[in-house]
Amino acid sequence: MKVLVLNSGSSSQKIALFELRPQPSADPIPPLWEGKLEWDGDTENLTLRNSRGEKIQKSIKVPPEQRHASVPSLLQNLWSGPAAVIARAEEVEMIGHRIVHGGPKLTQPVVIDARVTQAIADVAAIAPLHNKAGLQGIEIAEKLFPGKPQVAVFDTGFHRTLPMYAAVYPGPYEWFEHDIRRYGFHGINHEYCAQRTAKMLRREVSSLKIVTCHLGNGCSLAAINAGKSIDTTMGFTPLDGLMMGTRAGSIDSGILIHLMRTRHADADELDTMLNRHSGLLGISGVSSDLRDVLKSASEGNARAKLAFDIFIHRLQTGIAAMVASLGGFDVIVFTAGIGENSADVRTAACMKLNFLGVQLDDEKNASVERDVDIAKPDSRVRALVIRAQEDWAIACECLRLSTH
Repeated sequence: MKVLVLNSGSSSQKIALFELRPQPSADPIPPLWEGKLEWDGDTENLTLRNSRGEKIQKSIKVPPEQRHASVPSLLQNLWSGPAAVIARAEEVEMIGHRIVHGGPKLTQPVVIDARVTQAIADVAAIAPLHNKAGLQGIEIAEKLFPGKPQVAVFDTGFHRTLPMYAAVYPGPYEWFEHDIRRYGFHGINHEYCAQRTAKMLRREVSSLKIVTCHLGNGCSLAAINAGKSIDTTMGFTPLDGLMMGTRAGSIDSGILIHLMRTRHADADELDTMLNRHSGLLGISGVSSDLRDVLKSASEGNARAKLAFDIFIHRLQTGIAAMVASLGGFDVIVFTAGIGENSADVRTAACMKLNFLGVQLDDEKNASVERDVDIAKPDSRVRALVIRAQEDWAIACECLRLSTH
């Protein structure tokens, strides 16, 4: 079964084609074909490759308002051009979509119909850039693959098991009655990492207490007990929690009131400040990319060093909070771009966790390959690095739903 997965974001569009057997492999398999569009200002960067090793890369100028017009052209490379892997569009049997926010109604993977599309649109105001991109992806797929079933998998879905005391904000109770609550995000990858952890350790997931650290341009932690999310750092929107590439994470909400009163800042200005001009970029003044921040810090840039120090401080305190929610833990997992690739972050994050039983093997940590245990043999808590596999997880959900 050929399953196409669209991961639609505000500044990128990722697409992968998988060929799955009726009983899929327990381990992730590489896609037959994968493509990516990344937008930076008016520059559009395209990368695509297939399982034969053929690769295409190019950059063009595209006005921001026309960004998603390039997605159909990218998809047509599946069956035309030098990297094609299928003969015609009809060979695609199912399409899966990562949808960032499912709101209170959409908590499980679901076959998309008009009701589902409307429910996604209804909560778009909470995650406007992400949900709008997801809806555009659904519309594009309907046109290119008419009649093929489409499936929505929600980043918020895994956190549906949050207990009330973790989900309800301590504001007026009317907030909760109007669906203002902690939803959590990155759930597709947090759930995958929990299952992958159990397989790597040859344990039942029901026997494990796990803290998963999804660290990329967006960052979040999850406390996972017996395979279920019981706490997480992101909240009503993806802005809450840890310091991120351009997002502030948790701050004193009184700051916003102060800015509104003293600078007459409106909602759009505050949104831009918190989502685009904060985090690593806002503090360092250098970049939202941690690699650039670390390089600048090594060259003596005090603000870059401060940005890294704040990032680690917030990460350490967040991990400790997740451990407290679990009442102890067996495993800590590092995943996503920073989590998988930055030995410096893993070292610094775990430096103050020795009292909790985390002891990293410096040599393994420095030369890590993905999906490995980097803890010392006698460490009470295991430390794993696991490659994020959101597209694979979505493809597997499509296969599961196709058999029901």
